Parts: sequence; structure tokens; C-alpha cells
Amino acid sequence: MGPTASGKTDLAIALQAHFPVELINVDSAQVYRQLDIGSAKPDKATLEIAPHHLIDIRDPLDAYSAADFLTDATRVMAEITARGNIPLLVGGTMLYFKVLLEGLSEMPEANAEIRAQIQHQADSEGWPAVYKQLQAVDPETAAELHPNHSQRIQRALEVYLLTGMPMSKLRQAKNIGAIFDTYAIKQLALMPVNRKLIHQRIERRFKRMMDQGFAAEVQGLYKRGDLHGDLPAIRSVGYRQIWQYLDGQCNLDEAVEKAIAATRQLAKRQITWLRNWPGSCEIETDNETEFFSIDRMCLLALKKLSDAPIYGNNREG
Repeated sequence: MGPTASGKTDLAIALQAHFPVELINVDSAQVYRQLDIGSAKPDKATLEIAPHHLIDIRDPLDAYSAADFLTDATRVMAEITARGNIPLLVGGTMLYFKVLLEGLSEMPEANAEIRAQIQHQADSEGWPAVYKQLQAVDPETAAELHPNHSQRIQRALEVYLLTGMPMSKLRQAKNIGAIFDTYAIKQLALMPVNRKLIHQRIERRFKRMMDQGFAAEVQGLYKRGDLHGDLPAIRSVGYRQIWQYLDGQCNLDEAVEKAIAATRQLAKRQITWLRNWPGSCEIETDNETEFFSIDRMCLLALKKLSDAPIYGNNREG
């Protein structure tokens, strides 16, 4: 686990020299086909050396949820262990890690009619008004959301209207799908210490993406004609900002600066998650002047692996 641009993929590939591992993608953008450059998806040469499961499994038109990930990841993990190998999950979508470790409460399926009703209310009154309605019926969930987090507000209100119970209460029910009773789990958290360095890495990487043709990649998606800016794939960091440029909402330089700022905010949120993460073995990936080489990171990771506590009860898994 780790924030964007912290070196997760490089470390995971290096670990292949020491363990019989198969890599599983835990990045909510990399599951989508055609989201290549902007999601920092491993290139074809890298994937030949280190194949990743759960990459390029959805079209950008089709939403991919945490529940979908839980289903897919547990299936792939079982297949990997049946081959005598170790599943190595790599990515920065912390919600995916959370549902994998803790499972999901039983939640109702999406209901198109109720979603349409909520959307109609939002179109006429605005999402802050819908948010106030959620505050009235599920203040605990509402407190976790911004008044403009349209998708999550819609889902939370939908759950209440379908079940008569707040989502926050349903979450407290017995969770399903958690893996901690099935596998002996070791968790590595790559933690940048020097904020300036991670900010510099993010800026350099995004500008390198632009040089590699990221704007043209998003333009290709834009020209498809069946995609729009509210889809989860297009709302991914970087894609959203370049999409706004193509929509005429800003110029390209502004879009690039917005994307870099949004990526830095993403990294900040990821680091906040990791600081409160139970059972993880933290690896500091930088010092005051430079990032450690991948070899140094790998050696440190191996030491931490031998010392870290096991998350879960089944040491046979």
C-alpha cells in the first residue's frame, strides 16, 4: 500500500526475486481499459515481466465498485494460492484494501427508479439540498461526505429509501467476504516522509505523462461520444481535469496545474488513511534529500516482513 508516486509497483516487481508472488492490482483507475498513461498503468514490457491481475477488466462506461473488487480479488487470490503462489496486492485505493480485509455489510442492490428520483431532486434543487436530506436520516454517513459528493450521497440516500435503515447502521452488521480468517496477511505501507519530495515526484510524473501523450489519451475517450464527466472512470484524478479542458472549462495549462494539485491532495488523503491503518508495517521511502533506491526499499521491506505482526487468525493460509 502507499500514496501515488511512492514506488509501489517497482517494489512489488523487486519482491518477485524473493518470493513466488503473483501481483494483483488495487487501483480503481487501472481496472479500466483505455485509462493507461494517466493511471500510471504498467506498460506492456513491465506487464510481460510482472503480469498484474485485475488490470483492463472494465470499459470506462461501466462503473466498478468496491464490492466488485472484493468479488474479483478473492476469486483471483484463491486461484493464485491453488497454484502454490502468494497473492501480492499492490495499489493505492485504500477503500479496496479496507473491504478486502474487513468485508462488506449486506447492502441492497442499486435501484434505477430510486436513483432517478434522487437525481431529479438534485437537478432541481442541487446536491447540497439532497445532502441535507441525508443528514436528517443518516447523520453519521453524511458527516463522512462533502455536500457535493454526488455519487456517495445518492447511494447512501438510496440505501435508506430501500431499507428504511441508515447505511451507517447496516455497516455495523456482520460483514461478509473478509479475508482475515482465510489468509496470513502481511501489510507493507510505503510512507513518504518529506512532503516536498513527494510533491516534486508527483509534478515530474504528471508532466512526463503529458509528454507521453496523456492529453491525446483523454481526447480519445472524449471523442468516443458515449462517455461523460460524471462516470467514475472519467472522474479519476488527472482524467477529470483534462476532460474539463476538452469541455472548454479551462485552458490546458490550467488543467495541468489542477491535475497536479488534485494528485497531491490524493496523496495526502492516502497518507492519512495509512497513518491510521491497523497492522501495517511502515516503510519510510525517502530521506531529507532523495528517495531510497528500489534495492534499499526492497531490503528494508524484507526485514519488516519478518518482524511485522500477522493480520488474521489463519497462519496456514
